[in-house]
Amino acid sequence: MTSLHPGDHLDHFRIDSVVAVSGMATIFRATDLRTNQTVAIKVPHPEMECDPVFFERFQREAQIGREMSHPGVMKVLPDESQGRVYMAMEWVEGRLLREILTVEQTLPRERAIRVATAISGALDYIHSHGVAHRDLKPENVMVDAQDRVKLIDFGIAARTGARRLTYGKFSQLMGTPEYISPEQVNGKRGDGRSDIFALGIMLYEMLTGKTPFQGETPLAVMNSRLKNNPIPPRELDPTISPELQETIYRSLERDPAHRYAKASELARDLEHPEKVAVAPREELRASGWRSEPLPRKVAFYGALLAVPAVIFSLLIYVARHS
Repeated sequence: MTSLHPGDHLDHFRIDSVVAVSGMATIFRATDLRTNQTVAIKVPHPEMECDPVFFERFQREAQIGREMSHPGVMKVLPDESQGRVYMAMEWVEGRLLREILTVEQTLPRERAIRVATAISGALDYIHSHGVAHRDLKPENVMVDAQDRVKLIDFGIAARTGARRLTYGKFSQLMGTPEYISPEQVNGKRGDGRSDIFALGIMLYEMLTGKTPFQGETPLAVMNSRLKNNPIPPRELDPTISPELQETIYRSLERDPAHRYAKASELARDLEHPEKVAVAPREELRASGWRSEPLPRKVAFYGALLAVPAVIFSLLIYVARHS
C-alpha cells in the first residue's frame, strides 16, 4: 500500500483525500499548488512499482491518456520531472457507471441510449487514433450529472501495429469475463470491434439489469458467448423496441466481421432507430427454448423415463398374443 496520506505533498501536488484503492494502485484527490486546480493522482503500490509488466502497463496508460484529447476520454496531465512513479489526471465530477447500475439496476431507455451514444462517440475517437480500449465495462466509465461520459483505465489498451504484450500474472486482466469479446476468449488480439461488443453488453445491461451471458464461473461466462445466444432483450422488457433490440444484436454478433465496423455506425442507429432494418434472427426463433427451460427439461426427462415402461408393455403384449 502507498505511504501517502491526506496533507502530504507529492512534488507540487497536495494530497487531499483517498478516492479509491485497488490491488495495484491508490487514487487520491489532490490540489495542484501551482494552479490551485483539483486533480486526481494515481499512485501504484510500492510492490507493484518493482514489477516490469505492471510498470509497462502503467506507462502505456499514462502515454495514451496524454495523447488523447476528447471530452469523453480521461485526460492525463503532461509528464514532468517526478520524484516517484505516479499519474496526474484531470478531476472528473461524477460516478462510475457501475455505481449507478448498482443503485438503480436499470436505466430509463432514453438515458441508456444517451449514455451508450456518448460512449460510442468516445470510442469512435480513440479508434480513429489507432487505440482500442479492450477492457470496456461499467467500472471504466465515469458519468456526470448531465450523462456526459469519460472513458478511464487504458492499462490494457492496444495500439494498431504495436507489439502484443504477454502479461503473465496479469493475464486475468486482459478483459473482464462479463464484457470480453468472443475473439478475445479465443486468444485473439482485441480491436475496436471488441470494444463495440463490450458496449453492446453494457447497453443490454443498462436496459434489462442483466448481462446477456451468464455462468457459475468466469470461464463459464466467457464460454457462454461462444455457443449460447442471449435472451432477447424484449423478453425481459417488452417496452424495448424491435429496432433497439436489433441494434443490440448487431453489437453482439459472435463473428466480428458481422458486427458494427465502427462505433459511429452504432451511434447512428441509436440516434435514428427509424432507419434500422430488423432482420429475422435465429436468436429469436430459438428463444422459446430458453424462456421456459425447466418445463421443457421436465418433459424431456419424463419422456426418457417413459421409454422403458413402453418397451416393457410391448413385450408383455407380444408375449400374451404370441
